[in-house]
Amino acid sequence: MASRSVNKVILLGHLGKDAETRFTPSGVAVSRFTLATNRRVKDNATGEWKDETDWHNVTVWRMENFAPYLTKGKQVYIEGRLQQRTYEDKDGQKRYATDVVAEEVILLGGRGEGGPSGSEEGWGEATQRGPVSMPRAKQPAASPKPEEPDFGGGVTDDDVPF
Repeated sequence: MASRSVNKVILLGHLGKDAETRFTPSGVAVSRFTLATNRRVKDNATGEWKDETDWHNVTVWRMENFAPYLTKGKQVYIEGRLQQRTYEDKDGQKRYATDVVAEEVILLGGRGEGGPSGSEEGWGEATQRGPVSMPRAKQPAASPKPEEPDFGGGVTDDDVPF
């Protein structure tokens, strides 16, 4: 009898930058973005409360129509799983990354935007029907990219949504 295991992630946070969508050679869309989650911790030495931010790399497959709604500062709820990947950076160095592969994405608002009031249809199932608000301006269609797009690079102050 095989043993059971669980790989489940639930995150509620703000996007660090607009989602980037690329396509595999076979035309499958893959969107990636960073998500910031915060927590308050008490500094034992000073007794002061501080906010700490964790950054998560999120990958969303086959939701190219949803990606324009995933803009910097937007608050989202993510359910998915952890996945390890390797890639080569621009200098040919082998890099390792842990991504959250999102299976459900729900827009909640953010940056002064009102979140759902509960009566707005579509918000609870945003991944199936699409969000209610209008997307940002259309960008030129992306050309097909390699199977694992390189979204490497560090997080800068410009990536902080608040």
